[in-house]
Amino acid sequence: MSFIDKMLGNAGEVSVEELLKEYGHLLIENENVEMGFVLFRDVFLFTTKRLILIDKQGFTGKKMDMKSMPYKSISRFSLETAGTFDRDAELKIWISSENLPSVSKKFSKAVDVFKVQRLLASKTC
Repeated sequence: MSFIDKMLGNAGEVSVEELLKEYGHLLIENENVEMGFVLFRDVFLFTTKRLILIDKQGFTGKKMDMKSMPYKSISRFSLETAGTFDRDAELKIWISSENLPSVSKKFSKAVDVFKVQRLLASKTC
């Protein structure tokens, strides 16, 4: 992920191995990380069972706010791809019957957002 993408707040994909090293302790039995993204110090993991959002807080980033969203709770999602002049793609996720999206994340242009869409579609349909 480029420095410009980081400054614009766009998330970039991280290898499953790196994510397991740091966040493997959050997983339950028979749960695996399928893909994950880092945005500054925040992380979002797509696992075989749920979406995990991690918001690192404080000066050192040791304090974490973690949200776990089972895929069955996701009522809908939208994905806006990056265009010729856009530097980012945007994913929005609605939980249950909320009017506004519960999750809104921007991805760098380098991320295969169709891969994210396929994963979410396979888990929520």
